[in-house]
Amino acid sequence: MTSEAARLAVWNALLASIADEMGVTLGLSSHSPNIRERRDYSCGVFDPGGEMVAQAAHIPVHLGAMPEAIRAVQSLAPWREGDVAIVNDPYLGGTHLPDISLVAPVFWEGDIVAFLSNRAHHADVGGMSAGSMPLSTELYQEGIIIPPLRLYDAGERNDALLAMILRNVRTPEERLGDFDAQLAALDTGASRVHALCRRYGTAELRAQMAALKDYTERLTRAAIAAAPDGRYEAQDAVELPGDNEAPIVLRLTIEGDAMTFDFTGTAPEQEASVNAVAAVTRSAVAYCVRCLLPAEAPSNEGGFRPLRFVLPEGSLVNARPPRAVSAGNVETSQRITDVVFRALAHALPDRIPAASAGTMNNFTFGGQRADGTPFAYYETIPGGAGAGPRGPGLSGIQTHMTNTANTPVESIERTLPVRIHRFELRDGSGGDGAHRGGDGVVREVEALQPMEAAIIADRRRNAPWGLGGGEAGEPGADTLIHAHGEEQRLPGHTRVRLDKGDRLRIETPGGGGWG
Repeated sequence: MTSEAARLAVWNALLASIADEMGVTLGLSSHSPNIRERRDYSCGVFDPGGEMVAQAAHIPVHLGAMPEAIRAVQSLAPWREGDVAIVNDPYLGGTHLPDISLVAPVFWEGDIVAFLSNRAHHADVGGMSAGSMPLSTELYQEGIIIPPLRLYDAGERNDALLAMILRNVRTPEERLGDFDAQLAALDTGASRVHALCRRYGTAELRAQMAALKDYTERLTRAAIAAAPDGRYEAQDAVELPGDNEAPIVLRLTIEGDAMTFDFTGTAPEQEASVNAVAAVTRSAVAYCVRCLLPAEAPSNEGGFRPLRFVLPEGSLVNARPPRAVSAGNVETSQRITDVVFRALAHALPDRIPAASAGTMNNFTFGGQRADGTPFAYYETIPGGAGAGPRGPGLSGIQTHMTNTANTPVESIERTLPVRIHRFELRDGSGGDGAHRGGDGVVREVEALQPMEAAIIADRRRNAPWGLGGGEAGEPGADTLIHAHGEEQRLPGHTRVRLDKGDRLRIETPGGGGWG
């Protein structure tokens, strides 16, 4: 390894460790199971110009879109030490409303040397359904919308803004605890950036931030150049409420060391929550390209430079306000990933796996405990990973645009009025092939108090596809089991009222087989 390569490796580790440590602080300090146990959050480090220079291995759909939030909050400049911005507006740097981002400049000797950001999925931000993942038709139904605003102004908290946010959510104490955790993560990151400034100086810090972005660009271009030039087409569909579908069409052009992703022909934006903002689409594409790079390659803004996008305005992959987007972030992003990998499979058949579960199986519920206190809960449920040329797919795992853990049964039952009857692998749900797809899971939850619940899930009609002759995985299924024993099959987009003793059984898709 040359001295330059060694220096880049050291600096990548230094900056990435800041994001990692921010994440540890956020996870250990938070109040909600979704953040504390599932780790539904992401952290990043940005240069003074707002470009990402390092990220932790958190949530891909957060991280690829987070640079948009940094750019959006620049409307608040000029910055002062102690400022903290807050934003969740999907059309101004967010992804969907439950994902609330905090952004802070880091000063050293009077100059901004970095920006830090974290994005956490709050289990409730208001709206028409507990858990804020409703069957919505416009953004206003999904929760409180926060444009770029100062939560802290030169170190002084904006109590009026905080009070307004907490008044519009169902679980204000939990939200406040999670905000405090996000602030603690920013403090941790700032102290680590200051340590680098003390040890190496700001000139070296800036130089290495720029060098890392250039290095990642070179790695990305080399990975693209290794693929054969050509135009590769793919198509898949997002399942809509009812029996309708919305196609996603991609024409991928590989030319030298650059790629163009043209989504012309994709369905128009919908009167449902499946719309994705452009930042989510770019994030999903960037994740797929990142998978072609060596595992140790830095993840930063340089990886975007060789990528060009054609995103028709007003389409499913580039929605306009006030379209609803809560499922676009979690479900349409997964389908975009499937389409990109399916196109790449034509160019690189010996590298690309079959389709994974293709859905985050979003499950929310909420109501009041016996003592009258409110509760709200959100989780994503794992499925099966697609098999690939090198082996079978993993079972019961979060795939692609989600990267969370499972909420432990003990944590759910300790904090919420539910009982988990089943949480097990769904044997045989993976697609057959020379390499078998991973199995999905079965999650069965009983309500111990009356509550409302919602499921937002895909791959209930269209199975995850196999590759190279492998068979498709089993599609998912959702069932309401009434307390008296009657079973009722539910659609993938559903909102139900659960009485005490009712159960919901969620069976997630298996991955496709390969070969």
